[in-house]
Amino acid sequence: MHTTSPVRRITDQAVRADPYPVYAELRGTPVVRDDSGIHLVTTYWEIRNLLQDPRISSDARNLAPGADPLVGAEPDDEGMLPPSFIRLDPPEHDRLRRLAMRPFGPPHSPRRIHDMRGDLAGTVTGLIDGLDGRDRFDVVDDFAYPFPVAVICQLLGVPREDEPHFRRLVDVVVAGLSPAEDPEAQRHAVRQGRLELGQYLAALIEGHRRHPGDDMLSAWITDEGPEGRMSLLEVITNAVLLLIAGHETTVNLITNGMLTMLRQPAVLELLRTEPMAAARAVEELLRYEPPVQILPQRTTLTDVEVAGSVIPKGAPVWLLLASGNRDPARFPDPDRFDPAREDNQHLGFGFGVHACFGAPLARLETQIALTELARRLRDPQLVEDPPRYRPSPILRGPRHLPVTINGLAA
Repeated sequence: MHTTSPVRRITDQAVRADPYPVYAELRGTPVVRDDSGIHLVTTYWEIRNLLQDPRISSDARNLAPGADPLVGAEPDDEGMLPPSFIRLDPPEHDRLRRLAMRPFGPPHSPRRIHDMRGDLAGTVTGLIDGLDGRDRFDVVDDFAYPFPVAVICQLLGVPREDEPHFRRLVDVVVAGLSPAEDPEAQRHAVRQGRLELGQYLAALIEGHRRHPGDDMLSAWITDEGPEGRMSLLEVITNAVLLLIAGHETTVNLITNGMLTMLRQPAVLELLRTEPMAAARAVEELLRYEPPVQILPQRTTLTDVEVAGSVIPKGAPVWLLLASGNRDPARFPDPDRFDPAREDNQHLGFGFGVHACFGAPLARLETQIALTELARRLRDPQLVEDPPRYRPSPILRGPRHLPVTINGLAA
């Protein structure tokens, strides 16, 4: 019997390389109450049901006084910016999400992601070509990070020369999702980072207002749809959301995918010889190694009974997506990576009204990336296993993934 609290166990850096045994143990109880007052939901059907339950709020303003989610600083701290739509409930959430989606996907822009395929493939080819002559590279720094960053910059209309500047700011903000030895210093750094990011985006938005282009920032500030347009603050907040969510999670998905393939050469060979298998393999990857492991910012609006346990009104709720994805009550042989798995309704992109906004783009980026890496890298081998992981228990992925290669295929 463990005396360490469940929250401290799953946020402990020591389990980051393999948190799944801890999740398996916690799944013995569908709702685990931590001594901090946080309720952890561990099983697939319970998580999925709560993700579409209107009694569960995503708005931190509904937390009972003194209920502290423990992990990191609140990204919307001090009310400097209004919450992004992922931190709101309907109907506010629905209005902002519809406005944000207009230039991004159906029904208003149905071909936006499809029409990016050629540019995505070109970026991937350029990054892999850049490895020519090297016998070793870091999957994260040399490929998995620069690829989605270039994509999100192009999509939003951020000049390529500004990428290093905002990468630094985004790194500071994302660090707020990890436990800190000095929480107050971390909150200050996150607030400062968000402030600088907001100021940078405000200036960029003004430029797009004067000279609109074919990008999402331009669309958000000029598009007059049936619901009007977003305010300047709403545009800034949702641009920050996309900058972070639009690349941080995809970096981890691509890196986790490469790590999984290198551990299982049969999967690498499958993608090399059958590129059409990539779509299903990426779905299995989203189940097996989801880049978002935990959804910590949920609150009950009333007493809610879950699997015989009552979660009281105003209690913080953590939905352990990665645990639900390995639930044997839903997925046969859940600890096995099966690239041909059928009926794979994983929780890797969440579910319900908050299902991941950028899922179609993340899927396409990862399919193209992993297929080309499998096809072009000759004899890739892991340098260390397990690799060193980022500190965040929420956005989980290796910080570096050094790999040796014996040249490139054309």
